[in-house]
Amino acid sequence: MKYISFAIPCYNSESYMEKAICSILAGGEDVEIIIVDDGSKDGTLEISKKYEKEYPAIVKAVTKENGGHGDAVNCGLQAATGKYFKVVDSDDWVDKDALLKILETIKKFADAGTEVDMVIANYVYEKVGMENKKVIRYSNVLPQNQIFKWDDIGRFHLDQYILMHSVIYRTEMLKLCQLKLPKHTFYVDNIYVYYPLPHVRTLYYMDVDFYRYFIGREDQSVNEKVMISRIDQQIFVTKTMIAMYELKMIPSRKLRKYMINYLAIMMTVSSILCIRSKKQENLDKKKELWDYLKKKDYGTYFKIRYGILGQTMNLPGKSGRKVSSLAYTVARRLIGFN
Repeated sequence: MKYISFAIPCYNSESYMEKAICSILAGGEDVEIIIVDDGSKDGTLEISKKYEKEYPAIVKAVTKENGGHGDAVNCGLQAATGKYFKVVDSDDWVDKDALLKILETIKKFADAGTEVDMVIANYVYEKVGMENKKVIRYSNVLPQNQIFKWDDIGRFHLDQYILMHSVIYRTEMLKLCQLKLPKHTFYVDNIYVYYPLPHVRTLYYMDVDFYRYFIGREDQSVNEKVMISRIDQQIFVTKTMIAMYELKMIPSRKLRKYMINYLAIMMTVSSILCIRSKKQENLDKKKELWDYLKKKDYGTYFKIRYGILGQTMNLPGKSGRKVSSLAYTVARRLIGFN
């Protein structure tokens, strides 16, 4: 039995993908590593085939025409046979000791016939040039080492939201809720985390520093200049998330609040990128995005627009935009997210 299927979406990743692969190999035959070559033009496929040949009981090399990160995740999920599913980007890696602890826990679930829909662990910002690595942990907000439900969660800080890095989903749950990420679109990891949330019934948190999130490549999708150049995709993802659910219908009050706050963060990121671009066309897109939310879900719009983040992003005039930009710069330094 494969307990965790790890999908590694790869596009021209030959210079760093082996670190990701080798870190997961520590799980031995309890894991499945699905390396998805998304139409690379370098040696990515050859490296994938090399590991598949060397570890035939663990590694699957899958190749497909280029469809973007989300489409590669879709492909990995389709090929997955493990009880649980985890995405590891090709420039990131996992901690081997934490991996073994998580595997041990998941084996216990299987032995007991217990189905947990989501396993959560900590992640670490491996930011180039930073000696002290920032760890995002959830010990103040989630019950530890026990199965719990959404009504048992506490209050998340702004830098503490559940991201793709921290989540491991039950494979069958992802397939049943028909998760499918859009092609040729960046920032779909937000959809990957957000869309399944109402389908998650049971959760389990382990206070281990598992995922290592590398930040430092100039072409990386979270580089601010890159994000501004892809503002249309950021807005598309935000609108897609807005359209997914009528949040007042979410039965758990705490989950509903969490999802509203997640959308508030997405609205903030989209808004500040429009502001920092200093282009009128992007300021118009910002206004249109807020109008879209207002039309789709007025209750959620009201809560976000007149919350702290919404007010900060909608200060009037040029001086107001400067204050918004300054607030973002301070937050970025405190959180260290790009």
